[in-house]
Amino acid sequence: MQTLDRTLRRELERTIHHAREVAENAAHAMLQQLSVGTARPEAYLEESQRALRRRLRAHGRQLGDTHVSDDTQELTRLLEEVAYQHWHRMLFARFLAENDLLMYPDPRHPIPITLEECEELAADEGLRNAWEVAARYATKMLPQIFR
Repeated sequence: MQTLDRTLRRELERTIHHAREVAENAAHAMLQQLSVGTARPEAYLEESQRALRRRLRAHGRQLGDTHVSDDTQELTRLLEEVAYQHWHRMLFARFLAENDLLMYPDPRHPIPITLEECEELAADEGLRNAWEVAARYATKMLPQIFR
């Protein structure tokens, strides 16, 4: 197998760095929206979101994020973990889709599915786009990898 040309390797590296930044920015926005680092949950959070906030704070402490005496919490390690999980879920979803290995999760007869078909299913499943559908299916296909 030949190695990539130097310019292609650099372009790939830049693309990966950019995608990682996007994943970290999205994770940061989500953690802020759920008020994970603040002392108290925001009033607009529903009970299920408050429960998710508590689990995320506990997971952050398990990862080593500092819990400060004023009940705020550092988010550095949790942010990295959330971005890492999301990045890899999307990467696996893309890999599976490109290699015709992404499957519709029918318990009896899984069916190969394309990204175009995922786009059509997005509205039916209450998701925004094909990528959310593909990531959900990839997660179901690889439960040992994704929680």
